[in-house]
Amino acid sequence: MATIFTKIIQGEIPCYKIAEDERFFAFLDISPLAKGHTLVIPKNETDYIFDLGDTELADMMVFAKNVAKAIEKVVPCRKMGLTIIGLEVPHAHIHLIPINTIYDMDFKQPKLKLSAEEFESLASQIRAAL
Repeated sequence: MATIFTKIIQGEIPCYKIAEDERFFAFLDISPLAKGHTLVIPKNETDYIFDLGDTELADMMVFAKNVAKAIEKVVPCRKMGLTIIGLEVPHAHIHLIPINTIYDMDFKQPKLKLSAEEFESLASQIRAAL
């Protein structure tokens, strides 16, 4: 059965897309820790990120870096945090989170509530910064 992320890639579930190429996809997290919190995923449905081939993993990190640089142009932050957890969805993914302190990446914190208009505006600004 396809994961929720595969359904997003295929357009079956809507998302706030940031970037896409033939192998990777990036979209805003709908339960973000910070404005600009983005997920980067391979289109190849693989559960565990370290099961990706070396080239695919390296290329995914370069794709994520380009997305991160665009987010930093739009969302004021000290750095772009990166985390890979991989337990909540069985599809490899990287969280890119704009941070000012290490505590900004604490997933126990309350998630932001943004309107559809705020999400779309933010996604549009990040896409323009790519």
